[in-house]
Amino acid sequence: MSFCVKCGEEGVETVDGLCIRCFLDGRKLVVMPHHVDLIRCANCNEFMVADQWVRKNQDDAIIDIALSTAKLIPEAKLISIGPMVERQDERTFVVHAQFDLDVGEIRVSDESSVIVRLKNGVCKRCSRQLGSYYESILQLRSGDKNLPDDLRDEVVRWVSRTVDDYAKNNRDLFITKIQKAIGGIDFYLSSTSMGKSLTKDLADRYGAEVKESSSLVGQTSDGQEMYRVTFLVRLPAYHVGDILHYNDKPYKLISVNKSGGRIMDLSTFRDMPIKRSELSDIRIMFKGSELSDAVVVSRSGDEIQVLHPRTYSTVDLRIPKGAEIGESVKVIEVEEELLFVP
Repeated sequence: MSFCVKCGEEGVETVDGLCIRCFLDGRKLVVMPHHVDLIRCANCNEFMVADQWVRKNQDDAIIDIALSTAKLIPEAKLISIGPMVERQDERTFVVHAQFDLDVGEIRVSDESSVIVRLKNGVCKRCSRQLGSYYESILQLRSGDKNLPDDLRDEVVRWVSRTVDDYAKNNRDLFITKIQKAIGGIDFYLSSTSMGKSLTKDLADRYGAEVKESSSLVGQTSDGQEMYRVTFLVRLPAYHVGDILHYNDKPYKLISVNKSGGRIMDLSTFRDMPIKRSELSDIRIMFKGSELSDAVVVSRSGDEIQVLHPRTYSTVDLRIPKGAEIGESVKVIEVEEELLFVP
């Protein structure tokens, strides 16, 4: 403890020879600059705050960048801030803020303000997208001559959702473009590692075959060679929903994975696993798109009566327990026998 050189009070805590009250008298505790620029990406509307592009409400971004400019004296400890945004025009705002502080054993307040100027720019991610930047290509093809439309749409939705999930943690990950190609579709991707991950997941999900190739496209600024990688994902000729000839009976393919899949016996409606090696050699009896519709006439227990789609005669069909039956059902005809397809 000492005495204050200004007011002479003794036995008090001092800062630079002054008691706390004299030290605070007329002193500015918080300083903010005259103005600060807030950059908004003109393409995605994200804001640059604290050297990062973030997606948030405009007022929140204005407050965040304004408060980031506040400089407190070293002796002050921040307790709370009460900011208020005043709009001057579409691109100019004033942020007024009250700061509650502790200096020594005294609770004090100070006010400061800064002009925030809203300016347009383009973030790195959008700049790359707009410039058609890509590091890898994911080529999706089918064992058939053409990729079925419903399967293509399913894969596009899955890839798009997956990339969106990746981008939540890394905004540099994106799809530059999706382009139809002969026999399939191509995804142009911003990252080689993302292309590799998507390729593995698709192979596991659909039991697909994959190939990888690369080509030299240039050099980096430090002289390192730059390669662009192409991942080929070839889906098998069989797809979920197809009717397969297995053990001299028709089975419906109900799922596929990297090791094989599961098939359903259309005579008993029991499913069983099947190896990938077996699937490769199985004959496809009907594609899922080739199934016929049969109008339902009535239902009785575990049977329904339908109109044969070819002869229009009434036919009794066995159905699995708990099956939900609408006005029509999917059927196939095998050796003049009509079978219900769940």
